Amino acid sequence: MVVAAAFLAFSLPPYLSLDPSQSRVPAPDFFPPHFVVLSLHVVFGSVAMVTCCLQIWPWFRGRHPRAHRIIGRAYVFGGCLPSGLLGLVAGLATPWGPVTMVSNVLLALLWLGCTLAGWRMARQRRFVDHRRWMVRSFALTMSIITNRLYGVLFTILLLPQFETTFHGDEALMGSTVAALSAWLGWVLPLLVAEWWLERGDAAKRRRRATRSPVPAAARPADTALRP
Repeated sequence: MVVAAAFLAFSLPPYLSLDPSQSRVPAPDFFPPHFVVLSLHVVFGSVAMVTCCLQIWPWFRGRHPRAHRIIGRAYVFGGCLPSGLLGLVAGLATPWGPVTMVSNVLLALLWLGCTLAGWRMARQRRFVDHRRWMVRSFALTMSIITNRLYGVLFTILLLPQFETTFHGDEALMGSTVAALSAWLGWVLPLLVAEWWLERGDAAKRRRRATRSPVPAAARPADTALRP
């Protein structure tokens, strides 16, 4: 929650200013409404980030199930769905080149797919599957934070190569940093989420196996036949 709040305090103001010159993503010439689409994507994405922090809080989820359901609807329909659809448009119109565009489009589709799958599982009262899909959705929602961190990291690492590898071309270096950040930003969190889910499932299987009584057929013959 603290990390999300700090990120939003840094990221939101330029897009709430309604001033395109403050955008952190330059608008491509071929798509004039880029700033409006991007701003709405950021605002709805902020709703998703705030609400998903409450959704994954075990104490809140256990003590306030009705609030969990209401906030869950806000997360899906007031955050992820509009932000994902707008992100799909903004991703197609990215100024950072085709590699970043493919990453952004794939991220938007996966985000929408995981979120809708989680909502559908809840509607069907399949809460174990609901939880799994929403963990994936949470990882993709928060991946924008790691995206920005990678952007800073790769800028620092690649800056010494600006005159050699990138021939002094700011656009080339910018598109390279954006592409690396875009892909690693969401792929690694999603892989960590999958590892965490599988690790939890494996632990549950071990606990069930430990608690299960030994069948009579599996006991020693003298024990099974004892009167």
